[in-house]
Amino acid sequence: MKSAYEKALERFGKTQIIKLTDEQKEKIAELESLYKAKIAERELLLKTEINKAIAENDYTAYQQLEVQLISEKQKLKEELETEKDKIRNQY
Repeated sequence: MKSAYEKALERFGKTQIIKLTDEQKEKIAELESLYKAKIAERELLLKTEINKAIAENDYTAYQQLEVQLISEKQKLKEELETEKDKIRNQY
């Protein structure tokens, strides 16, 4: 009988979990903090624009800004994962 750990590894197509060094963990934590700030900055800017569109009853602009916000957040999250993968694969 397989453990939950073994089942999870199979599900994600991996044979083992990579142990991170303290340096790698620190770099990843810094990246997460940086990207969290970037996402918050974009949210603040775009939500201000979204609120302005709502106040002006501009539904089209509102929709476009919502889509833009979602897209930019997703792009930043993907960039973060790419950077984290680079750090994980350094050693």
